[in-house]
Amino acid sequence: MNKTISDIAQMAGVAKSTVSRFLNGGSVSEDTRQRIERIIKQYNYVPNTFAQSLKAKKTSIIGTVVPRLDSFATSQTLIGIDEELRSNQYQMLIANTSQDMQREIDAIYDFARQKVSGIILLAAEVTDAHLKAAEDIGIPVLLVGQQHEQLHSLVHNDDQAGYEMGRYVVEQGHREIVYMGVSEKDQAVGIHRREGFQRAITECGECEVKYYETSFKMSEAIATAETILKESTPTIIVGATDNIALGVMKIAFSKKIQIPQELSVTGFGGYDITEMIHPTLTTVKYHYLQAGQVAANHIIRLVKGELVEKRTVLDTELILRESVDKV
Repeated sequence: MNKTISDIAQMAGVAKSTVSRFLNGGSVSEDTRQRIERIIKQYNYVPNTFAQSLKAKKTSIIGTVVPRLDSFATSQTLIGIDEELRSNQYQMLIANTSQDMQREIDAIYDFARQKVSGIILLAAEVTDAHLKAAEDIGIPVLLVGQQHEQLHSLVHNDDQAGYEMGRYVVEQGHREIVYMGVSEKDQAVGIHRREGFQRAITECGECEVKYYETSFKMSEAIATAETILKESTPTIIVGATDNIALGVMKIAFSKKIQIPQELSVTGFGGYDITEMIHPTLTTVKYHYLQAGQVAANHIIRLVKGELVEKRTVLDTELILRESVDKV
């Protein structure tokens, strides 16, 4: 059952007017503020009057929830969001959750209490808690990088990216292949990207592919790649992200395995660093800056009550470089 102001006041041991004053930015003692905030967060309380007050006076602030800041994809997407918002006289607030699911949910409610006009959510996973939070707050929420039928979403064409990479690998004559993916909890990278790759491999009909799961962290990719290279001798390792591919290259260099003469490597993402290393990395370029600009444009339109496609898909681009040898 949703809590009321009276419930919050009773649990905090203060008057209803004190809670109301706190919610409207008025002055309360530090001890009272901490008690009220703790109870509000515990029960994910959002004032029932929020949606009505938003209609009466909309803010020019958009909340953006991100899983991490030390990511090329995230930073480029944020730059795109900020540029587009600023050009339309909107401002951006950022909540970094450090890949903590509960912090992600809390951030949605926190932004609602701060009366932002809309929220852009860069989530690795969409759970029932995300959907409930989006419904509770009563303001537009736009997913970026993932999709769900209940929310507006902006995604990259991961299935097509995986397919094009798989087809290229096969065309280069590779038949002993390793694919290093991530958890299926991340549907875009963990499922759609891998399924596109598998579709191309299936069309080949004579490839031996071993699938391994690692994480987005390069350190874990290095450890996984080291285990793989101890157990087998693939002609190519396909990393589901550029970070994974860079981890593979690092362990290969440490073992004096020549790339691409002895081992070919590919990634996904199109990070700037991939064209500065030697050999340069074959990858699929994702247009993160454009994604941020489109996301900002869509959330502004949603805030204004305009129609926006439920699902928008951005194309990717296969970039052929030096890290793949023809067998």
